Amino acid sequence: MIFAETGKLTDFFHVLGNKHFPTHMLLGPKPVLFEAGLSCLGPVYVKEVGQILKDGQPQLLFLTHAHFDHCGAAGFLQQYWPQLKVAASRPAADIIGRPNALKTISRLNAAATDWVENAAPGLSAKAPFQPFTVDVILADGDRIELPGGLTVQVLETPGHTWDSLSFYVPEKKLLVAGEAVGCTSPTGFLSTEFLVDFDLYIQSIERLAGLKVDILCQSHHQVFTGEDARTVLRRSIPAALEFKQRVEQLLHEENGQVEKVVARIKSEEYDPQPDPKQPEPAYLLNIHARVKSLATQSGSEPQS
Repeated sequence: MIFAETGKLTDFFHVLGNKHFPTHMLLGPKPVLFEAGLSCLGPVYVKEVGQILKDGQPQLLFLTHAHFDHCGAAGFLQQYWPQLKVAASRPAADIIGRPNALKTISRLNAAATDWVENAAPGLSAKAPFQPFTVDVILADGDRIELPGGLTVQVLETPGHTWDSLSFYVPEKKLLVAGEAVGCTSPTGFLSTEFLVDFDLYIQSIERLAGLKVDILCQSHHQVFTGEDARTVLRRSIPAALEFKQRVEQLLHEENGQVEKVVARIKSEEYDPQPDPKQPEPAYLLNIHARVKSLATQSGSEPQS
């Protein structure tokens, strides 16, 4: 099944806020959240959590990485629920401690507010990004035991970013992968999402594809269950290899000029997609990083 909405996916798992930038809640005696979406959606996350938990509150917030659209509301949630602990990797905590990174996260969250308002009128709020603290440092192999017999296993899955983590709940065969296996748009297009290292990205996909997965969260647009989840995992490596081949071809045609290749890839994979789609400023940052990474790896020197 492809779950392309918000609300109750199963008796133990909910998608909250906006399907393009959700937070996910795993229920239990002490509920936990995965991802913190956008700052402008903080109030709706809180509202929907309250509708489900009544007087309860989540205990932990797991972040896959420190990109603006995965940690945007973390500060808002932390302020609303002072007992909420934010859990992320050491590199993510380091990023959150850098003033320039916080400025970028804040700027991109502000720009995304208009996007959300256009896509879902009345849903967004004037809630600017707030800095937050990472209370729990996670590393590969960590196991967070939750009351009720559930376990969150931590897997380092670099490639999309250096700080990327994925979270696996074996008792439910639930995988929260962020963009470690790419990102499937509402049209079915599977975008390859390595930004820092293509080879590590492939290795991370191979690792996650070896898990028994019945629920796959990619943190944007849709949640996949059953055979659809396993199909995404199978498609991710061929899609990545196809993207790499295309970029290398264009780098050759454009004599290594990264900006020209970025423009051509954008015209092929971004411009034809119907709205709503990823905000353009964020897309341009990401595609530039992907092309430049491959240019460096292949020895195609970027030229002005």
